Amino acid sequence: MSRRAHLRRSIRLRTFDYASTAVHFVTLCVRGREKALGEVADGRVVLSANGRIVEEAWRALADRFPYVWLDDNVVMPDHFHGIIALNAGHTPGGKEHSNIFRPGPPPRSLGAVIGAFKTVSAKQINALRGTPGQPVWQRNYYEHVVRNEPDLQRIRQYIANNPLLWRPNAPDA
Repeated sequence: MSRRAHLRRSIRLRTFDYASTAVHFVTLCVRGREKALGEVADGRVVLSANGRIVEEAWRALADRFPYVWLDDNVVMPDHFHGIIALNAGHTPGGKEHSNIFRPGPPPRSLGAVIGAFKTVSAKQINALRGTPGQPVWQRNYYEHVVRNEPDLQRIRQYIANNPLLWRPNAPDA
C-alpha cells in the first residue's frame, strides 16, 4: 500500500493556533460507533460504567491542566460532546515548553489535551473490560472554534438537546 493511501485531510483550520486562548466545541466518537457508554431512556442518558469513566476523565482535565476550563458536555451512548476553553496566558511555572523534538501535538494545545483525555479514558475502559491496548475511540475528533456568545449558546443548546433527539439506529445519531 502506498504512503499516499494513509494520508487524511485535516479538518483543522490551517492558520489557527490550537494552543492559543480559545473556546472549542469537540465531538469524539466511540470506535465503530459501538454503544459502549450507556443508553438513552426517556430523553435522559443513563451512563454505563464506561460512560462514567468518560465523564470522570473529562472532569479531571481541569485539575490536570490548569489552563483548561470546561463548560457543558454530554456523554452519549456512542459519542461525546464537550465545550473546552484553553487559556494560553496561563503558563505553569512561568516556563514555555518546546515541541521541536517531540512527536505529536504541541504541549498545551487542544490536540494534546484531547489526546490525554482519550488515552486516560481508553486505558481505564480497557482495564474494566479486560482488553488492554484495544482502541476505544475513533481516530481524531471533530472540533469547532466557538466564535462568539450566540455561537456558544447555540452549542450549549445542542448539547442539552442531544439526548432528547437521540435516535439509536440513525446513521448520524
